[in-house]
Amino acid sequence: MVTPSQTPLGRVVPRHAERTVAEAMSDTRVVLLNGARQCGKSTLVRLISKDRTAEWRNLDAPAVRQAALADPGGFVAFPELMVIDEIQRAPELLLAIKEQVDEDPRPGRYLLTGSARMLGLRTLPDTLPGRMETVELWPFSQGEIDGAPDGFVDAIFAEGENLHHTSAVPRGDYAERLVRGGFPEAVARTDPRRRERFLDSYVSDLIARDVSQLSEIERTSEMRQLVRLVAARSGQLLLSASLGRDAGLPGNTASRYLSLLEEVFLIKRIPAWSRNLSSRATSTPKVAFVDSGVAANLLGVDARSLVRPEGPFGPLLEGFVLMELARQLTWSDQRAELFHYRTKDMIEVDAVLENRQGKVVGVEVKASSTVRSEDFKGLRHLADRLGDDFVAGVVLYTGTQTLPFGPKLRAMPVGALWEVAGR
Repeated sequence: MVTPSQTPLGRVVPRHAERTVAEAMSDTRVVLLNGARQCGKSTLVRLISKDRTAEWRNLDAPAVRQAALADPGGFVAFPELMVIDEIQRAPELLLAIKEQVDEDPRPGRYLLTGSARMLGLRTLPDTLPGRMETVELWPFSQGEIDGAPDGFVDAIFAEGENLHHTSAVPRGDYAERLVRGGFPEAVARTDPRRRERFLDSYVSDLIARDVSQLSEIERTSEMRQLVRLVAARSGQLLLSASLGRDAGLPGNTASRYLSLLEEVFLIKRIPAWSRNLSSRATSTPKVAFVDSGVAANLLGVDARSLVRPEGPFGPLLEGFVLMELARQLTWSDQRAELFHYRTKDMIEVDAVLENRQGKVVGVEVKASSTVRSEDFKGLRHLADRLGDDFVAGVVLYTGTQTLPFGPKLRAMPVGALWEVAGR
């Protein structure tokens, strides 16, 4: 296990999730840090627990896992903090942990990491209701890589149409960022060929190990084809029947495989939003690859080919933006949820953010460096129907300036996502 000083980047990269985990440890008995493999969970856990007496157990080690399965109660019996890596390898431990924290309810007793969504585990006996807080950790955000604020969500809800930002990020740099992705190991590899090797191995190992642990896969070659097909449709509607046909899979099998890919944090569903604004609103979710670098690598594109007229820059940029927003929602002060909006007559908004008070921000994504009035069609639709609940509509584009397109409507650089400070 690497320590923070041994991170691939050669420096400790501050993670926004650190504050959330530390706060949870101060008042919750069990804290689970859940996220994709190789996204930095172990490094973050070591940083958080460095000043505490802690017992470390890594369930990826066969001998440790056998001990956990043979004697769950004895395995978790420790009076101070116990850190257990990859808890999904032995979910039977959760019942033993529950017994421990019921007898000794001090906060911060157990810090767990997992690489699969706990509710997806076939043998999950108990999710420790009322005793455990789950914090999601994603690959690096752009702000974490750059040391930038990552405050767009809080800022746009606070300032609405008054938010203004100028960015120096050129169009080609967005393509470079998209191809690089956010996995620490990939970010550290400046040689594109070495980065591709890592990303190839990452997907292969994920299917061979983590996906297979969750469920038996009868058709691994079709699963790999399905992964490539989803990469090509990142940021688009998730049509499992169509994907299944193209991958040579029955519809039910394709749906099950897609659920498995979501459980191991390779893809993320973006649910549809309606609030009964239109009887013709679709209920079909969108899909985004959790890491844009993985998606681009699966499609065999580099930064140069990505921005060519025939390249998949637009769809991949939309998935990239959706996941930057999803990351921010795990640490923003604004408690909001991420959706997309689309009607059967093709009125759509790429991302809809709705907070607990019912206030809404709409976001469109354009890969071009210019914006037209027609690009605001879906946002105007939302503004007309939501009235005062509509905070702002933003078209994120690859230009550099914030430009007005009517009341509450603005074009803004994509870089505003990570360069703007929250309010």
